[in-house]
Amino acid sequence: MADILQRGLYFEECEVGARYLHRPGRTATEADNVLFSSLTMNTQALHLDAAFSEQQPFGQRLMNSMWTLSTMVGASVSQITQGTLVAQLGMSDVAFPAPLFHGDTLYVETEFTDKRLSSSRPGQGIVTMTHTGRNQRGEVVATATRVALMWCRPTEGES
Repeated sequence: MADILQRGLYFEECEVGARYLHRPGRTATEADNVLFSSLTMNTQALHLDAAFSEQQPFGQRLMNSMWTLSTMVGASVSQITQGTLVAQLGMSDVAFPAPLFHGDTLYVETEFTDKRLSSSRPGQGIVTMTHTGRNQRGEVVATATRVALMWCRPTEGES
């Protein structure tokens, strides 16, 4: 029986219009919020101060939006970029249209929106994808467009 190496997609396998649903989801915890906010030196009271947050429009602490963004990208790695990414080139159109709270579960999907071979880096291609994060009720809580430099499929004799 052959060994099968788990990996992401090579450039040629990234099909414009294809949508990947990344599972399992990730339930956001208070510990996630406090640790991420502390590690990134983000002292925003909306993430860390329950008494303050209760007096604000959402009535409770919000998950750090950068945790949400990072978790969306991370959720896509095993299906999309594990071992096939050369570099992340950029992110744009990041939006957080609804809040994510402790106890909410983040579900992520990725859709390929564009691709082209690199004109300056043989054997590599540029892929544009849109990540969408939804909570357990299906409400969109985050979106981001990501551009990545991906390896093309190795030819015979390459490993």
